[in-house]
Amino acid sequence: MATLSDIGVSALINILSAFAFLLAFALLRIQPVNDRVYFPKWYINGERASPRRGGNFVAKFVNLDFKTYLTFLNWMPQALKMSETQLINHAGLDSAVFLRIYTLGLKIFVPIAVVALLILIPVNVSSGTLFFLRKELVVSDIDKLSISNVPPKSIRFFVHIGLEYLFTIWICYMLYKEYDNVATMRLHFLASQRRRAEQFTVAVRNVPQIPGHSIADSLDHFFKTNHPDTYLCHQAVYNANKFASLVRKRDRLQNWLDYNQLKLERNPEKRPTKKIGFLGLWGERVDSIDFYKQQIKEFDKRMELERQKVLKDSKSILPVAFVSFKSRWGAAVCAQTQQSKNPTLWLTDWAPEPRDVYWRNLAIPFVSLTIRKLIISLSVFALVFFYMIPIAFVQSLANLEGLERVAPFLRPVIELNFIKSFLQGFLPGLALKIFLYVLPTILMIMSKIEGHIAISTLERRASAKYYYFMLVNVFLGSIVTGTAFQQLHSFLHQPPTQIPRTIGVSIPMKATFFITYIMVDGWAGIAGEILRLKPLVIFHLKNMFLVKTERDREMAMDPGSVDYPETLPSLQLYFLLGIVYAVVTPILLPFILVFFAFAYLVYRHQIINVYNPQYESGAAFWPHVHSRIIASLLISQLLLTGLLSTKEAANSTPLLVILPILTLSFHKYCKSRFEPAFRNHPLEEAMAKDLMDRTTEPDINLKAFLADAYLHPIFRSFEEEELVEIRVDKVRVDRHQSYADNAQTRDDISSPSPPHHAYHPTSPPHHSYHQPTTSPPQDIYHHGIPPQYDYNHYGYHYEAGSWTSRD
Repeated sequence: MATLSDIGVSALINILSAFAFLLAFALLRIQPVNDRVYFPKWYINGERASPRRGGNFVAKFVNLDFKTYLTFLNWMPQALKMSETQLINHAGLDSAVFLRIYTLGLKIFVPIAVVALLILIPVNVSSGTLFFLRKELVVSDIDKLSISNVPPKSIRFFVHIGLEYLFTIWICYMLYKEYDNVATMRLHFLASQRRRAEQFTVAVRNVPQIPGHSIADSLDHFFKTNHPDTYLCHQAVYNANKFASLVRKRDRLQNWLDYNQLKLERNPEKRPTKKIGFLGLWGERVDSIDFYKQQIKEFDKRMELERQKVLKDSKSILPVAFVSFKSRWGAAVCAQTQQSKNPTLWLTDWAPEPRDVYWRNLAIPFVSLTIRKLIISLSVFALVFFYMIPIAFVQSLANLEGLERVAPFLRPVIELNFIKSFLQGFLPGLALKIFLYVLPTILMIMSKIEGHIAISTLERRASAKYYYFMLVNVFLGSIVTGTAFQQLHSFLHQPPTQIPRTIGVSIPMKATFFITYIMVDGWAGIAGEILRLKPLVIFHLKNMFLVKTERDREMAMDPGSVDYPETLPSLQLYFLLGIVYAVVTPILLPFILVFFAFAYLVYRHQIINVYNPQYESGAAFWPHVHSRIIASLLISQLLLTGLLSTKEAANSTPLLVILPILTLSFHKYCKSRFEPAFRNHPLEEAMAKDLMDRTTEPDINLKAFLADAYLHPIFRSFEEEELVEIRVDKVRVDRHQSYADNAQTRDDISSPSPPHHAYHPTSPPHHSYHQPTTSPPQDIYHHGIPPQYDYNHYGYHYEAGSWTSRD
């Protein structure tokens, strides 16, 4: 059992680690050579130029302005300057609402911590029960601050029950207010958006194969028959694995051509050459630029042939399509209704925004989805219990005294003061963090196997799996396993009727382990997040060995995005720990508060300067956040009920029975009151926006607008080079989307791909149309790019639900 001195050693190690990380970050971020690592968001938006341009040679690598070293901590106030409205405009609603989770934690736990520390600590300390049990159980000074120190049948338990009611009411009140605010923000955000492709488009899966008819003919006939007034067009999805491979190879050739042309610009007197043999080691020496131009020309011919082959081969068409409608109202009716008397056919749902589509899973036959989900559910179940083994080992490190009594031969090593403090105060939390490191990747792979077609859905499903894992293994597993090791001696030397009492007393003692975990993960771990050591090293390695062009350098930046599958479950674990231990062991709460405040500051800085979101879901993850905090409340209430039952508090324990019922009633009300805003699109709202469009833009060519909205990135990159004549002439959007497309091309390079212009009736070229002065240029919306990423580039700004020109 960790003592106060062990906790002090752990706190010292983690505080020093966090300070070292922050100091290293503050110094590294102001060096010109690292500018793209710590400010990639601004480079992608085109709002920052490299400080390495101009100046002497040394100044390109090292910051020679010594005044900046005196203000190297100014990143902290700068991270707080941007308002929430500006943050939504800069990074999107998802990022802004993600930060609200941290502020919600502070709003909940600051008052709870003050009340619990002022009331419960004196009540617990003055009881003195553990003083008389110290020979039977392994206890520490921290345990004397917990409910374990209150004697059985004590009237003091009414204080704990009263505060449990008070804390529950306060948490529910804050959850209600926050759910209301987030739902309002989401509706306001969606209402302020103008025309986007996903507003008119529905994803249709499990299209039946009708003998004598192609998938395209079946789609066209079905929707013209059942949606005659609103159906506009559809875009079939093709399985184009070979074409994707050619695109990848051509991309590499184009990169080499750019590199050699750059070399020629720098030294016009010497044209670059290469040997055409194996790895360029031998063979005939040729002009590099001419060689790669010829190779690209040949690849373009092969790609065009392969593309036509894919389009003409009916077997390559998948029973999936993106169906577009003439109005938002028509799309809403289709997406939210059953299309066939057979509920397994013609399955419709809102299409994800184009950059949110996970193209690989579109090729998965619908019939296999149920089997896949069953297999993954069993696999997750097995994985959770497989991880019980390392969790048990970690807990054995956290409870050395209990282990000594069973294995006394370890005592000489364990009893060394520094080793004992290190093992109990720091190593358990670090070991658990290491064991959990690879888990999010495994769970994301499992979610992809399940067959979801949106990246945002994949991340939410992976997040749910990780949350269940954290709940069972990190929380319940740590308590149960830790108790078994810790009290093994007592279990073996007392009557069986006394075991429930021992468990009831020992569960609060696990707070010491969770305190060490919070310090490792929530203090030092968050400081490591802002340092970005791994991206820093990878960027410089790529810059030295792989970067040949400016495009390569942009790709090497790798800004990443908020890691929702790992970050959200970890956040929910902190809520769980805070809510459960608020009444049981309130001394844990200050450690939770430090985490929420520090993490809010760090992630706010990262969202403003670093992260580049893959998609914008409009805070669709919030219902899951709310539900899991409610689950934490229920676990807290049930745990306290069980704990008091072991304390023989027969008079006070029944008072807690009604609390879970009231909590579930509150959750049901919130679910019916707010969740529809995150699940459905009101027909009233859709019709209102359609009428507004007809009034302000009566001549809009919607077919041209939707022509290539759901074009797979591999087709887009090819057609930008060679097939301009068959595309609608549009102004290309900013570098932000180009970067995202290239990144997703590499991720989905062997994915099914929709053709560009299949099944769209010909329409006149759509160059421009009249726009109201209060809205951004309509060409921004091509390819489904959310407004908040592009409007600043065009001179427009989002403020309080309206768009204003900066000019």
